[in-house]
Amino acid sequence: MQEGNLFETTQTYALDYLRHVFDRNVFPTAEALEGLAQFEESLPAEPTDAGEVVDLLHQYGSPATVAQVGGRYFGFVNGSVVPASLAARNLSAFWDQNSAMEILSPISARLETIVERWLQELFGLPDKTASGFVSGTSLATFCGLAAARYRLLKKQGWDINEKGLFEAPGLRVVTSRQAHSTVIKAIGLLGFGKANVEWVDVDKQGRIRPEDIPALDDRTIVILQAGNVNSGSFDDFNTVCEKARAAGAWVHIDGAFGLWARAVESLKHLTMGMEKADSWSVDGHKTLNTPYDSGIVLCADREALVAALHMSGSYIVLGEERDGMFYTPEMSRRARIIELWATLRYLGKKGIDEMVGRMHERAVQFAGELSRINGFQVLNDVVFNQVMVRCKTDDLTEKVMKGIQEMRVCWVGGSVWEDRKVIRISICSWATTEKDVIASVRSFETALQLARNKIPINP
Repeated sequence: MQEGNLFETTQTYALDYLRHVFDRNVFPTAEALEGLAQFEESLPAEPTDAGEVVDLLHQYGSPATVAQVGGRYFGFVNGSVVPASLAARNLSAFWDQNSAMEILSPISARLETIVERWLQELFGLPDKTASGFVSGTSLATFCGLAAARYRLLKKQGWDINEKGLFEAPGLRVVTSRQAHSTVIKAIGLLGFGKANVEWVDVDKQGRIRPEDIPALDDRTIVILQAGNVNSGSFDDFNTVCEKARAAGAWVHIDGAFGLWARAVESLKHLTMGMEKADSWSVDGHKTLNTPYDSGIVLCADREALVAALHMSGSYIVLGEERDGMFYTPEMSRRARIIELWATLRYLGKKGIDEMVGRMHERAVQFAGELSRINGFQVLNDVVFNQVMVRCKTDDLTEKVMKGIQEMRVCWVGGSVWEDRKVIRISICSWATTEKDVIASVRSFETALQLARNKIPINP
């Protein structure tokens, strides 16, 4: 196949996928999963025709995908993709830019500078706030806490870049008992140790209890949440940040999907006081609906972020505007800024407000519909995009969830809340409509009836 025909065929396949993904089963069928056996082979000894490679992916790969870009995927906090961002991603794939330095990609450097300014405005953060564009909140949280570690130790007269952690002054980490697992991972990677964390109890909605936070000092990192992964609740940023400021402590806010509430007029009250923190982590590929992967670390202390992620080398050519490698752990890094810029440029303030606001509306609708069905109990106040529901027993909850998954009308996942199994619903797609919610609720009701009557699901 000639080069031009190869890309034309690929585009045809891609558009065909998009035409059907909103109406098809959300999870791959048994037949589609069996088709993955076509990829089981020894590494070919000779080159393969490029067209054959793409054909194989389309024929057997496309049916085995999870339709998370559609409107009925609610299992994890996975966003869809707005059209402009997907188109920009496709164009940038041909550019294949390395955004490490301005000299390597002037377009990437310029867009990172512009988006950094847009994010400061959108989130109401200090003008000096720096942005690093990474793969996701897991890495963004790591970067924010690395900056905190650098700055707090520097205040104690200890340069961690020169002296390392051995014999360094001790730092404290204070966070809630429902901190996300990626926060725990970052704590471990940075050498703080999970056993050293000072855990704080939460209220019935999963919010940290400010009155239970221990006395803080200038050796303390406080980690808060904008969007509890189960309930969607937001910590009291204003109260805790004021307390931390008075003590000289550092506050990091894990806002993977919830930080975008700040951009919604009807929801921004949830984030009151967040601008008083020192660093924040947020994803584009969740609530904002950029393609995977797109994470952002924001840090009010630019010097600390750059110092914590320092990079040097005689071959490095410093740019006049921005060298992205100074704000991320990676040097070589794909230019994910292109689709992030495209999403923000396409939506604008009004579009972001409307899109994220609709996600909240659909979550409220989902909770309301389920509450009217005998046998389901909604457990959380639906303040953002998360809904938790359970049945009378853990066993029934588990069976109903598996039934919903097997029907493939929608896809939901499970979790544990107050030592009970729950079904967790995350509304994160611009494509989710009222009809999608109604169809999904019907599958909940059908799964409940079948589980009660011990009737197996026929997908």
